[in-house]
Amino acid sequence: MSPMDIIKIETQDIDQALIQKAADVIKKGGLVILPTETVYGIAANMLNRKAVERLYEIKNRPKDKPFSVLIDDKDRIEDLARDIPVTAYKLISAFWPGPLTLVLKSKAAGGTIGLRMPDDNVALRIIKAAVVPVVCPSANLSGSPAPRDFHSAIRGLDGRVELAIDAGETKLGIESSVVDLTDGPVALLREGAIKKAEIEAVAKKKIILFVCTGNSCRSVMAKGLMEKKIRDAGRRDVEVLSAGIAIISGYKATHETIALMGREGIDVSGHFTRRINPEMIKKSDLILVMEKMHESRIVELIPQAKNRVFLLKEFAKIEETSLDIEDPIGRPLAAYEQILYTIKEAIERVAKVI
Repeated sequence: MSPMDIIKIETQDIDQALIQKAADVIKKGGLVILPTETVYGIAANMLNRKAVERLYEIKNRPKDKPFSVLIDDKDRIEDLARDIPVTAYKLISAFWPGPLTLVLKSKAAGGTIGLRMPDDNVALRIIKAAVVPVVCPSANLSGSPAPRDFHSAIRGLDGRVELAIDAGETKLGIESSVVDLTDGPVALLREGAIKKAEIEAVAKKKIILFVCTGNSCRSVMAKGLMEKKIRDAGRRDVEVLSAGIAIISGYKATHETIALMGREGIDVSGHFTRRINPEMIKKSDLILVMEKMHESRIVELIPQAKNRVFLLKEFAKIEETSLDIEDPIGRPLAAYEQILYTIKEAIERVAKVI
């Protein structure tokens, strides 16, 4: 057996050449001990059969128990998993990068896959530079605790892996929590760095997204009214978002919107416009839009959101031909008042069904 190569990486001044060296070893089928924020792990190229077999041998792990995969970007989840539920995106938004492993249906033929985005710059850079899927179980031999420091990680592994990275002590020193989302409700397989109560609170929270064009009037009104309803009901299990499909983020709500909402006892003077993004859509249970064109744009961005998108006016008890709530920008205050009335009618009904 060849001796293990050891390199030290300073986390405050990461040498990209050392990162690339570790990535190249993984890509070519070697095994690398590397740090994450939880514990040290042994990384291998998931696509290299011999490397994975060596990893099973070192870990003394049954072949029917797959290793989890580390990814460097949230969007990579869709390259490796299928039929991803809304709950997964809620948990990703809340806890990634971080110590949470999600078990999902694999895009490969049948089976499941565990995925995690670590909150560690050394690990993230190596994964990105490797350009291959990286499996990475904890760097401990069977019966030993998962290692939180470099010297514990390499104990018994000299000659069994090609490279080991010394990056000091890990931030958390406890393994990730593991959640199975392959069959309905959240199933906690392992309680690690994130506690069960935290995971369940995020998973159970309903997320409502209001969408208009500029996110400066209609969706602001809807969000403010819905949040007031939720507060008045004493509920903490609902989160309300708003966004626009065609704006530059960072502008204030219109003066008319601020004034009218003030009459309702709602202060929206601190609102800043936000452009809608895929993450908002993916994690929302209910998406309420002002016009048909908003619905079309959302479905164009995220086709799987189709069954969660509705026109807000569908919930209002108002007899009109059009189900669009028109944009009041550039119109007199009376137009804003009429639109606020329509939105209030709809919010009353939405609040009863969420």
